[in-house]
Amino acid sequence: MIGLPPLSAIRVFEAVVRHLNFTRAAEELGMTQAAVSYQIKLLEERVGAPLFLRKPRQVELSEVGARLAPDVAQAFELLRSRFSQTHEEVSGRLSILSLPTFASQWLAPNIGLFQIDHPQVSVRIETSTDADFVDFARQDFDVAVIGAREVEGDFVGHELLRAEYSPLMSPDFIRAHGIRTPADLLEAPKISPHDEWLIPWFRQMGLDYVPPRQEPGAILDSQIMEAAATAAGRGFAMMTPAFFSTDFATGRLVQPFPEKGWDGLSYFLVYPHARRNWPKIKVFRDWIVRATAPLREAAPS
Repeated sequence: MIGLPPLSAIRVFEAVVRHLNFTRAAEELGMTQAAVSYQIKLLEERVGAPLFLRKPRQVELSEVGARLAPDVAQAFELLRSRFSQTHEEVSGRLSILSLPTFASQWLAPNIGLFQIDHPQVSVRIETSTDADFVDFARQDFDVAVIGAREVEGDFVGHELLRAEYSPLMSPDFIRAHGIRTPADLLEAPKISPHDEWLIPWFRQMGLDYVPPRQEPGAILDSQIMEAAATAAGRGFAMMTPAFFSTDFATGRLVQPFPEKGWDGLSYFLVYPHARRNWPKIKVFRDWIVRATAPLREAAPS
């Protein structure tokens, strides 16, 4: 078996095959026609047979050249495709699907730090309350931030933070309703009186909470909306304190009791296992896992 001929000669051969014209191939490659002829001659010497039939006004492939041309064309197309895909993976747009609260309260305020470190990666963030059920095969997203107790199937998952919960409210609400102990919350107005976190949190406090039988007049499907209603003094809500540090700092919301509940639900960064080595996903994964580390370290083990 002979060694691989010079890649420069193979590249010239591929161009001449496409154009069937030495002059046009030379123009495409930025070479002189003489240089193109020289590279073809080198390749013919290596192969041991003519690759082209040179006629007065045209060039045709020889029998040997015709056998070689499809494989060379396929090889160059594979290289072009691979380099194009690699460029997309490294420098292309990173599409992220996220649950609304994580996107609004953590990702959006912090994504600029990622872009400072990785300006070659543009970012598109979309939100959905159905992000837990993202279909990577049908939806145009590279990664997703979901809520789950564990990541199953052919996916890679990285825990970002626990979805711990505690009652949050406005300072005015505390004053208006005389909130001093957890028991004071039993009869206090609730933004979402059927929230599944209410019963276990009160039980943790040694109290029994019975949700009202009637359906709630309004259903808010994200902590973002619950926080807005809570800040307006409409009631208190069970929310994840880690998302509202800015609201605590400004006095918009308060967490009157330090006790937090946790039912095993966490926020995870997930993506298909087949994408685990995509450069743009690797740099985002490393950044977000590192950036959310303080949130995980603050949680009790």
